[in-house]
Amino acid sequence: MPRAFPTAVIENIQPLVDGGRYPIKRVVGEDLVVEADIFKDGHDVVAAILKWRALGETHWHETSMTHVSNDRWRGVCTLYQNTTYEYTVEAWTDTFAGWQHEFSAKFKAKIPNLTSETREGAALVDEAASRAGTTPDAQRLRELAELIRTSEHAPIDAIAHSGELEVLMATYPDRSSATQYMPAPKVTVDRVGARTAAWYEFFPRSAEGRGDKGSTFRDCLPRVDDAKAMGFDVIYFPPIHPIGFANRKGRNNSVTSQPGEPGVPYAIGNRHIGAPNGGGHKDVEPALGTLEDFDWLQGEIRARGMEVALDFAINCSPDHPYVHEHPEWFYKRPDGTIKYAENPPKKYEDIYPLNFRCENWQLLWGEMVSIILFWAERGVRIFRVDNPHTKPVPFWEYMIARVRDRFPDTVFLSEAFTKPKMMKALAKAGFSQSYTYFTWRNTKQEFTEYFTELTQTEMRDYFRGNLWPNTPDILPMHLQEGGRPAFLIRAVLAATLSSVYGIYSGFELCENAPLPGREEYLDSEKYQWKERDWDAPGNIKDWITRLNRIRRENRALHFYDNLRFYGADDGNILFYGKMTPAKDNIIFVVVNLDAHRTHHAFIQVPLAEFGASEGDAYQVHDLLTDARYTWHGSRNYVELDPLTQPAHIFRVRRMVGPDRFA
Repeated sequence: MPRAFPTAVIENIQPLVDGGRYPIKRVVGEDLVVEADIFKDGHDVVAAILKWRALGETHWHETSMTHVSNDRWRGVCTLYQNTTYEYTVEAWTDTFAGWQHEFSAKFKAKIPNLTSETREGAALVDEAASRAGTTPDAQRLRELAELIRTSEHAPIDAIAHSGELEVLMATYPDRSSATQYMPAPKVTVDRVGARTAAWYEFFPRSAEGRGDKGSTFRDCLPRVDDAKAMGFDVIYFPPIHPIGFANRKGRNNSVTSQPGEPGVPYAIGNRHIGAPNGGGHKDVEPALGTLEDFDWLQGEIRARGMEVALDFAINCSPDHPYVHEHPEWFYKRPDGTIKYAENPPKKYEDIYPLNFRCENWQLLWGEMVSIILFWAERGVRIFRVDNPHTKPVPFWEYMIARVRDRFPDTVFLSEAFTKPKMMKALAKAGFSQSYTYFTWRNTKQEFTEYFTELTQTEMRDYFRGNLWPNTPDILPMHLQEGGRPAFLIRAVLAATLSSVYGIYSGFELCENAPLPGREEYLDSEKYQWKERDWDAPGNIKDWITRLNRIRRENRALHFYDNLRFYGADDGNILFYGKMTPAKDNIIFVVVNLDAHRTHHAFIQVPLAEFGASEGDAYQVHDLLTDARYTWHGSRNYVELDPLTQPAHIFRVRRMVGPDRFA
């Protein structure tokens, strides 16, 4: 026989990731809405609260939950610390509410003798007075108990349902037999930059746009200032570490490099250069400068209100100190030699991958953590992680947890273009953001289905998509074939479908020269210094600047999971919107997905979602062109020419009087 048992049933709690195995994600200042099915046997009334606290705290914060329908309850709290919280639900029998209902029912049925019921109610109020201790509330509760004992039935019913008594009884409930949901799920609360940011990626060695020599950290400020002027707030650098010479790749991935060619930044490590920290992941490429030069550049970036993101690429050149000091950390061929990396048909002769399941894996894992901590101690708090799907998921749980124990404001971006379930697993393991399939989504149906999954299913609780129209590795076919209009279109989509997005430098110049038949850049700067005119004719810098200003000035675009899709009667017109919870900022986006042809459509504006009716007039202000239109009803006409106006970004303004809009 059990000595104790739960008095209420609490189940189907949401949000919950894999039954609580992994934390959900929120950002500082964001609400956590928790729902659960709560009920018990018999006809007793149930009360419930939502409880939450930061890990390590002993005191729970509490707020009442409200009944929604069919035994479903909801509670809301706001999370203000950049840390990990735990939350749970507690429920108990609300004996006072049960007595209220019973007494009122009998009173309305005109049952003559309610003496027993009166005494029962007074006793419940007296018990609450005892729980109130020596507070002024205790004295008032005793006074109300006495009124119940000595009053006639009608006054008793009025007293029992008075707002004063209900508040007092809810403040001092009897929770001695309460049931609590266990174990308490967790929520990781990131800083706002994990959800809302605009990234700009460039190779420091190509900052000046010269093809005959490389740039240094000290040469990067003009590129930083250009990114700042366009409205970006994160400067993302590919690996800045020493580059090995063994098997160094040349121009366009040639297996042999010519004298003076800079090599691939992802072939990390050169123990022969005499760097202060051994020439590995805790050093910088001498051609870029010194660690002090990097610190100077990072300080200049911070002074401009921006921050640096570094690439954490777990690759080692044959010259990396790890190869000499820990050969057991690498994969071996049958003859004992170390295997280089392959992704058939691609071969990376200049890179040795680490074996995270080697015999000495504990030391290897600890060393990887120390790399991130080294750069975090120098002020870097954002890391884009290269190919995390090729390493064990438990390693990422281990590493991210240990880094965040020291630096809870650290943001990790998962660069895993791989199978959907692995991408989800990495997000659950702790990555703050994730690359997505946005780059390969082209049709209206593809966008609608994919982004509905990302933002309106359980994925929204743990997976934040960081959208990139291009990367140094990927030049998608629609950019190769669509020319400048395609770049305009993809910029709008990336900047508005998600609250976090980025571009790789050259996108603003509409660079789209491919390797024949490949989704890769010709003359990629992964293998060489890149010559560029940063103000070349035909650039879309003004377009990107407007997009980032629109993002900055409209709070609806700061949120991730408020994306909704709406109807448009042309298959090439994508119509979607974002609103703040208070509906004080309403943004609708209409995009022509066809970079080659003009399309027009009647779109279906969701009037009910912002409290309008079919006969109402409202203004839509195109934030891209500053044009304003007065619309009536839900069905309205748009026409988009990809050469001149491939998209609208409308801010909705409600009419509040004759010729006046809010």
